[in-house]
Amino acid sequence: MKLPDVKKATQYVGLYVMDFGDHSGVGFTAAEVAELLDSERFADVHVYKIHRAYPDGQMELKGVSQDTFGLEAGMFFQAADEVAGHDDYARLLAWAEKQLPPSRCKVHLAKTIGAYLTALIYPAEFDDEFSRWLLDGHYCSAGAIEGGTIAVQGYYESHPQILERKQLWSQTGLESLHGEALFEATHRAIVR
Repeated sequence: MKLPDVKKATQYVGLYVMDFGDHSGVGFTAAEVAELLDSERFADVHVYKIHRAYPDGQMELKGVSQDTFGLEAGMFFQAADEVAGHDDYARLLAWAEKQLPPSRCKVHLAKTIGAYLTALIYPAEFDDEFSRWLLDGHYCSAGAIEGGTIAVQGYYESHPQILERKQLWSQTGLESLHGEALFEATHRAIVR
């Protein structure tokens, strides 16, 4: 894959590269990638996430499965009792007020068979960013922690009793293109 020359490559970290076969585009948001992948026209593209970039324009890319853009991932923090569960839930929301999460997400305080837990559920393509966000906030729980896409499926299948819920939003500073404007942007080497 040949990437276009990118000026100020460091501003692209966290965005995506799409290899269309005959050309590639740099600077797609996760929402843009998800919309393009929903189109049959782009069923065979390869998607890469920009993990690091250097002043000379070089970038480190990580391949991302197309399936990732249709999944939810999550982290589930178990608590010994209802009081500890409320505390975990409140601390996570307090951190979100200080530092917005990397993308939209759901936070639940839930009761399952034998446990209370704080559930953090988000689009799977943001898994690394949510891990970093929680580390930056020094968020931890005294109980067991489970995570991933399969954990989300298990959570939903357990039909938890949701005691409290909150939808959180992020301010990325980037507006995603949609519809025809997005499809036209796939013909340009650099989206942003």
